[in-house]
Amino acid sequence: MCLVEIDGADRPQPACRTLARDGDVVTTDSNALQAFRLADAQWLLARHPNDCMRCEVNGACQLQRLVSENQWDEFWPKVPAGPADGPDTMASDHTSPSIWRDLSKCIECGLCAEVCGDAVQDQNVIGFAQRGFDRHPVTVFDQPLGRTKCISCGQCTLVCPVGALIEAPHWHEVLRTLDGHRRVSVVQVAPATRVAISEEFGLAPGTVSTGRLINALRALGFDFVFDTNFAADLTIMEEGSELLARIRGGKDLPLFTSCCPGWVNWVELNRPDLLPHLSTTKSPQQMHGAIAKRGMFARALGGDFASGTAEPYVVSVMPCTAKKDEAQRPGMSGDVDHVLTTRELARMIRTRGIAFGALPEDGAFDSPLGESTGAAQIFGASGGVMEAMVRTATHLQGADESLPLEWEALRGVRRGVKTATIPGVGTVAVCNGIAAAQRLLEEDTWRDEFVAIEVMACVGGCLGGGGEPKSLDPHILEKRARSIYAVDAQAPRRRSHENTDVQTLYATELGAPNSPAAHQLLHTRYAARQSPRALLMQFLDCVDRRDGPAAARLFHPDAVWSTASPFGEIVGAEAIEAFIASVLPPRGYGAQFARHVMESAADPEDLTVLAPDGSRCRFEVETCPSDDPQKPNPAIKRLTRHVL
Repeated sequence: MCLVEIDGADRPQPACRTLARDGDVVTTDSNALQAFRLADAQWLLARHPNDCMRCEVNGACQLQRLVSENQWDEFWPKVPAGPADGPDTMASDHTSPSIWRDLSKCIECGLCAEVCGDAVQDQNVIGFAQRGFDRHPVTVFDQPLGRTKCISCGQCTLVCPVGALIEAPHWHEVLRTLDGHRRVSVVQVAPATRVAISEEFGLAPGTVSTGRLINALRALGFDFVFDTNFAADLTIMEEGSELLARIRGGKDLPLFTSCCPGWVNWVELNRPDLLPHLSTTKSPQQMHGAIAKRGMFARALGGDFASGTAEPYVVSVMPCTAKKDEAQRPGMSGDVDHVLTTRELARMIRTRGIAFGALPEDGAFDSPLGESTGAAQIFGASGGVMEAMVRTATHLQGADESLPLEWEALRGVRRGVKTATIPGVGTVAVCNGIAAAQRLLEEDTWRDEFVAIEVMACVGGCLGGGGEPKSLDPHILEKRARSIYAVDAQAPRRRSHENTDVQTLYATELGAPNSPAAHQLLHTRYAARQSPRALLMQFLDCVDRRDGPAAARLFHPDAVWSTASPFGEIVGAEAIEAFIASVLPPRGYGAQFARHVMESAADPEDLTVLAPDGSRCRFEVETCPSDDPQKPNPAIKRLTRHVL
């Protein structure tokens, strides 16, 4: 579709791949080119479903725009994609919690394979099979996406020009819940969203629309609108204190940040040996969800919320598709009910007919989970988490307050690794993009060179997240970054420890950073994917949430659960499902929702568990292969509990 004529060339050239040279004369609209485009469009339409009314990208689809603009007609009969005599390719794939695939809509442009491959992310989960007319995208060994090593970064959804790759849509369910008015609803908003959402409504890139966004969320029906930046400040208090504790103890250094779920996914999938280096601090999204559901805010709602028989409905608006995955992680699932990308929120606003650009910029976040500092705002940019942590870590170290607030060496949207030496702390590094992190980890010099390393899976950080507005502007990341740093520069408080609401939370509920109370609410555990530890963590999470069907899916149909209790052995996945659903006491909500916790943060061999009542037990997990794509591979064959 992008063929152009260049004087002197013997045939049309693709504009997207041809470098312009001084003196070139380029023709873009000759009759021959228009005929080429018509024929190509008719071929694409012959392989494309007439599904625009139900498509998630209806109104934002490049193919739809071209067909509408040129009034192209379908000419050829419908033909299936891919080779007729080749292996079946899963056309519709919803196995990933973050990304949906519908290959019937694919136009074989190759952008997903390019961004997933060596050119950008270096994950190579998506590639192309066959050639010519039979060419079509596939995953590694044509597996369902949920069974690959996809890290859910969503860069493929960001570049897909049609609806073949989209974020798993949650916005329909959110609207239904809001329209029902049966639950107290809470929404939290990430910093990168308020900088980028304006682009969805025709405003200039980099326009900060915090007030308009808050007003739009209230118009959609949310009862409380909170700022994820509050929890970002809280994250810095926990992560900064954790870093200093590790420096003093000289163990598990350098500390890797854990705010980016795409990066955490990559470590669990590819380098579980690095898990002890990951900060156990939850991301701001998950911290905010835990506080909103199980802290003082929920109890202050009164009645059923204080007694633990009801909980608020918590939604987050994020620039990231991997946040959908993160919200379902064992030990954290349920704290955030649904995750919306920036693009999904824009669809909601348009669906409800809200004139976003005409809204006043006077909206304000609710308290007490809405105050934030400039340090929290820069979380959205690559290097922002490290810079924010440095500001507070140096303070906690008792460093001279004259140290700079702005660490320019850690800023910038260029790919690669940025470093800085911080007085009283040490040398830190920032990996801008998962590919940069992979290159850094190829050699072991990082172990001795740095005390802390920030990794953001997407280039530019959250500003370039897979759920942000799609843009063809080559300078879009710089424009968004300038705005986010400008908000920081104008903030009355620019260090996380200066957040008065965070100070109040510690004084009234958590005690101190990294205290037992803080660890119970704000920290998490890790496990290598498909390992016995990971399966155990998923099972315990299902037990805590009383989700019998999800627990049964983890087991072989003939599995045995030895409970080391009066219930003895429970035989069969169906019996395990029934036991969890009908025998265990009903789940409590709010502060009464206690979880099982792995005693060790990341030890792959340690299957010791702290039960909600404070007792300790140890598990043995036997596994076997699973051929069912809807089940984990492997599946649990026998689960044995030992009381300690």
